[in-house]
Amino acid sequence: MPPAPEAPSAEWPRGHSAFRVREFRVVDRQQDTADTVTLALAPLDGQPLAFAPGQFTMLGRVGVGEVPISISGNPDRGLLVHTIRDVGGVTHALATSDVADVLDVRGPFGQGWCVEDGYGSDVVVVAGGIGLAPLRPAVLRLLAERDRYRKVSVLYGARTPSDRLYPSEVARWRDRDVDVVEVVDQGSPEWLGRVGLVTTLVPRAHFEPGRTLALVCGPEVMMRFVTLALLDLGVPPDRIRLSMERSMKCGVGLCGHCQLRELFVCVDGPVLDYATLAPLLAIREL
Repeated sequence: MPPAPEAPSAEWPRGHSAFRVREFRVVDRQQDTADTVTLALAPLDGQPLAFAPGQFTMLGRVGVGEVPISISGNPDRGLLVHTIRDVGGVTHALATSDVADVLDVRGPFGQGWCVEDGYGSDVVVVAGGIGLAPLRPAVLRLLAERDRYRKVSVLYGARTPSDRLYPSEVARWRDRDVDVVEVVDQGSPEWLGRVGLVTTLVPRAHFEPGRTLALVCGPEVMMRFVTLALLDLGVPPDRIRLSMERSMKCGVGLCGHCQLRELFVCVDGPVLDYATLAPLLAIREL
């Protein structure tokens, strides 16, 4: 996979440093699920943060700390958008932020999805749970350039209907010539869709395996089985891309927290192709 394209000069003001903290104000807050919110942030200095789909920032609050959060907004618009699940001390402070609060931002960091590699090909997006958030910018870029791709499919699985992210927006993707299929682990009386695992959707999707770019994000066990299903269908390993999450602290490969054998996820990832990851994923972590 080629390196991410160099970001526009608007990405960093003069005197850029990967450790330089910029302040962003919360301008919109949406409660997505019981434990997940989406925040839209505007830069106090007026300089928009350019990013590639799949990159992340280190997002924090003064006096609490910072955590890596994938960018979930439109790469072609000015606001910085993050979808945050409330699972710990720092994410709780971020998720409970309100409009007008100021947050700290470093980045963007990492390698993205490089969706332009799918020009002229089929593209299959497979997301599990909150894994749709890092994939959303890729889908929005695919929609913006829909005529440059053949078939575009989005396969999305969640635990329950109420755990789905962006349900109204996902429904609108169908109107943009995208094959969207959703599934939940556990249904409800109101749910009229599919019940089961997202991995079961892969063999049913219609795409030409030898001419397919697959983008996958979700729990690691889900990504393992989705990858096996894609490989069984004949998708080349170097055309299957996974977003790996590790404990990223510095964002530039210095601290070693996110080291995956010879790789540093914050620099070499978080998006990596399966041809690179296969020998590393063969041994499960204890």
